Amino acid sequence: MSDVEVIEILLGALNLVTRLAGPLLAATLIIGVVVSILQTVTQIQEMTLTFVPKLVAAAAILVFAGNWMLRELVGWTTLLWESIGSM
Repeated sequence: MSDVEVIEILLGALNLVTRLAGPLLAATLIIGVVVSILQTVTQIQEMTLTFVPKLVAAAAILVFAGNWMLRELVGWTTLLWESIGSM
């Protein structure tokens, strides 16, 4: 196995992690900013107001996009295992 192959595998893994974690992180970031702005405007400083909407959004994304995420992960892992023979 050459250095180039190792870097290609690493870049593929980082690309996959970015695509899988991106929707979750983006949704929780947007919801966190919106709730923080609402807390600042209304001067309500309750910790559960930021936690619960983020948790609900993350759960909703996992419900709706979980199948796609799992297919992407299994596809990349299968491709990786199939390429072991040619290394």
